[in-house]
Amino acid sequence: MKGYERKQLLERVERDGATVGADIPETIEIQGEEIDLQQFVFEIKRRETVPPGERDRVERAKKNLRRERLERIERIEEGDISRAEGDELARSVIGIDRALNALQSLGPTDLEREQQAQQAADRKRWMSFLKKALGNDDGGAARRGR
Repeated sequence: MKGYERKQLLERVERDGATVGADIPETIEIQGEEIDLQQFVFEIKRRETVPPGERDRVERAKKNLRRERLERIERIEEGDISRAEGDELARSVIGIDRALNALQSLGPTDLEREQQAQQAADRKRWMSFLKKALGNDDGGAARRGR
């Protein structure tokens, strides 16, 4: 995949409103385990709030979805993949975002913790981008070679 194609996919994933009209994937593989994501989200969403016994399960699912989202974005950013694979990864990331939006809109959440997790993910993506843009510059080694 060419650099500009990779950039287009990443912009598509991060675009505001990317999840509008997107479907939650029926199933998704997370850490080698097949999850019926659509069924899980609809089952939880049917309720007005998340029952206390289900909160841990929902929080664990959100954490795993965020981790999987980040791993897929990193594969787009750094992986040796084809355009078709990149499109599929981008589509799956948008589906994960749609599921996360549905799960986050349920009942009381710890907004501060959510914000910190998002900021940490943003910092990690930014550092990854900088490393790549600077050619994995480790103290100027790339500049000394000029």
